[in-house]
Amino acid sequence: MSKKQQAAEVLVRLLVSAGKASPQPPVGPALGARGVKSMDFCKQFNDKTKHIVTDTPVPTVITIKPDRTFTFITKTPPTTFLLKRAAGIDKGAQKPGSETVGQVSLKHVYEIAKLKQQDTNLTHLSLESICGSIIGVAKSVGIQVVH
Repeated sequence: MSKKQQAAEVLVRLLVSAGKASPQPPVGPALGARGVKSMDFCKQFNDKTKHIVTDTPVPTVITIKPDRTFTFITKTPPTTFLLKRAAGIDKGAQKPGSETVGQVSLKHVYEIAKLKQQDTNLTHLSLESICGSIIGVAKSVGIQVVH
């Protein structure tokens, strides 16, 4: 692939609910503006994410080629979503640091780290360092990590 072809590729980053992609915003406008049929993406995305719990937010990176074809990769759900689900809460603390809205165990942190390690940008990190980062995110959301 020449540099000119590479430069013409467009990356679109979206957060789409598993199994619920539709031509509505944010998917439709983001792809339609670049000449891609959003229905094609929606069918492929919904098929690829049908094994994930519905309404789980899935970060997705779509690569649109100059001929308007596309490929996409899905990543693991955001750490805050996974932590809130593990703690059984709907939203984080209003004042993180001085307010605690839930608790997760180190086992939860470890399970989330194992899941996050599947992301291509995290495969080179140790589980220990990913766990440390997850504990930091938990604090910033107002979730206490207990032993």
